[in-house]
Amino acid sequence: MSRHVYKPMLAKVADSAFNDKNWIFEIKWDGFRAISYIDEELSVKSRNEKELKYNFPELAELTRLANKLVVDGEIIVMRRGKPDFQALLERGKTVSPRDIQRLLGETPATYIVFDVLEKDGKPLTTLPLMERKKILKDSLAEGKNVLLSDFIEEQGVAYYESAVDKGLEGVMAKEKNSQYEEGLRTGSWLKIKELKTCDCVIFGYRRGQRSREATFGSLVIGLYDSGGKPVYVGNVGTGFNEEMLRNLTAEFETLKTSTPPFSVEMEEMVTWLKPELVCEVVYQVVTHDMRLRMPRFKRLRDDKAPSECTLDQIATNEKMDPPPSEKLSTYASKRNFEETPEPKGSEDKGKKLIFVVQEHHARRLHYDLRLEKDGVLKSWAVPKGIPQSSDERRLAMQVEDHPYEYASFEGTIPEGQYGAGTVKIWDKGTYEPKVWDDNKIEFTLHGQKLKGRYVLVRLKRAKQDNAWLLLKGKD
Repeated sequence: MSRHVYKPMLAKVADSAFNDKNWIFEIKWDGFRAISYIDEELSVKSRNEKELKYNFPELAELTRLANKLVVDGEIIVMRRGKPDFQALLERGKTVSPRDIQRLLGETPATYIVFDVLEKDGKPLTTLPLMERKKILKDSLAEGKNVLLSDFIEEQGVAYYESAVDKGLEGVMAKEKNSQYEEGLRTGSWLKIKELKTCDCVIFGYRRGQRSREATFGSLVIGLYDSGGKPVYVGNVGTGFNEEMLRNLTAEFETLKTSTPPFSVEMEEMVTWLKPELVCEVVYQVVTHDMRLRMPRFKRLRDDKAPSECTLDQIATNEKMDPPPSEKLSTYASKRNFEETPEPKGSEDKGKKLIFVVQEHHARRLHYDLRLEKDGVLKSWAVPKGIPQSSDERRLAMQVEDHPYEYASFEGTIPEGQYGAGTVKIWDKGTYEPKVWDDNKIEFTLHGQKLKGRYVLVRLKRAKQDNAWLLLKGKD
């Protein structure tokens, strides 16, 4: 019987600390994220699914503290009262059994457990966070190298200030009712840190001059959009000591490639590398063209896979409007594009704003209204069809953004896939927006069937915040 392999839930970055009675706050530990499967045979998996139990044999005590449990936490090494990531990194790289035992004595690790995902074979991820916290406390005893994460409720500002005063990285804020959403960065969990950081892929380097002639001048770094396409975010040339420069230069020798990952034209000659190394970069702000301003190298991240370095890190940090591909993350997460003929989406679009109404024979027949905005199609499911006279009002439920290419999609979504059923174009054309704010959208349609003024109004008293009313306006 195969075991479900959980993907760690991810956190967005908050602008600042805050107080809120609906949130809890925990220390943000500077370590290796690890999900542990505690049974007769223990498995401790890193974010990129590397087995860590051999590097950290002290965590074998988990099998004495619990049984048939899957938990999420952070492995840290403490020195002088603070997490020491370099010492942790050394332990993670060590393969010799003799050296592992030596480092076990010199720099013992601690596993800080903050969530439980499964108990006695039953998944718990859909339970509210506070209920999972109670189950965790009742199911896992603390040990010499295993601790439960402490948290406080509501008072996030004071807790953050105390953490920073102690030299810690910051705090995690988590919504009390949040589910554990595997592999997603939904905003129910937030990182609050003193400095803005971003985990980037090293795609190449520029030649060094003078004192760095034998090594390199700067690293060419990038992130992946939701479609897996590399996006250039800048160069980082500071933050290195001599040992780092030498070690990185030696590591680059086996990674050289002639294939550039970006279409961006570089001003200087770049030696391109296979995208296998991840580094954490500290920066000031993100420019409008998605470049990191004043970046500084912090460290390598051997515990993180390059595919995890996504563009939403900096789009979230800066409250920037992400590119179309990033707005489609929810859309993409619901679909298996190897099975469904629906389009993946790109950033190409026409000059005029378009709309489409699609007749969707899913479990129940409904009509999907889609309006182009900022490179994607804002979408509403309208169960009873689009009103064609001013005395008709129709409920419209807003759904995830769809790619621009979906405007021309017709076909059958296979059984077992999200939205299974036949999709046909009922009407399409261009439109002109008159008003577009959080609670009201007014627009004029120029379609083959639908023409004239329409209004979408948010239903504020509805139980679901995605409920709108669609009306045909008087022209």
